[in-house]
Amino acid sequence: MKKIAVIDYGMGNLRSVAKALEHAAGKSARVTVTSSHQDVTQADHVVFPGQGAARDCMHQLEHHSLLEVVNEAWLSKPFLGICMGLQVLFDFSEENGGTACLGLIPGHVEAFGCNMRNSHTGTSLKVPHMGWNLVKQQQPHPLWQGIDDGARFYFVHSYYAASKSNDVVCGVTEYGISFTSAIAINNAFACQFHPEKSSKDGLRLLKNFIDWDGGL
Repeated sequence: MKKIAVIDYGMGNLRSVAKALEHAAGKSARVTVTSSHQDVTQADHVVFPGQGAARDCMHQLEHHSLLEVVNEAWLSKPFLGICMGLQVLFDFSEENGGTACLGLIPGHVEAFGCNMRNSHTGTSLKVPHMGWNLVKQQQPHPLWQGIDDGARFYFVHSYYAASKSNDVVCGVTEYGISFTSAIAINNAFACQFHPEKSSKDGLRLLKNFIDWDGGL
């Protein structure tokens, strides 16, 4: 039975992520929500979820002595980042007046503009970006297996990732601008949307992650 560790650093609705993983896994995996370095190190797969602000996230990771374990998991085993678990992988976030992040992916996290408009209808768009939206797949990946290009996923965010390299961009979404909604690097995949809130396609992505060996 596979061991899946959901990293608990004191932020976000981890219970919904864990329940969705358990549903997707069935009897093939055991899901543990944990802040234990040992639990994460011994897990087969690691999930790094989160909600809230970038500065709070970085502070909590440091407070719980989890910076090193996140870096180790990123390099060594199938790794899934969700929402804030995508944004803080980058070098820097504009949130909270500017926050240095983990620096695992070159690029910045930027704020949506105040006067964004739908490119098709011209109607004003609200921030945060909240609700269902399309994800256009930019490259094949095991986590997209069985999920249609242009499938809809659930988003809640006011900031978006701007990668310096198109090579890592695995999904993009339109909301006034085209922004990175999924990245993939080696054994790591991260998404701005919430698969645990995204119905059957979200559960399929989680099942694909559980079955994934970290290869491409």
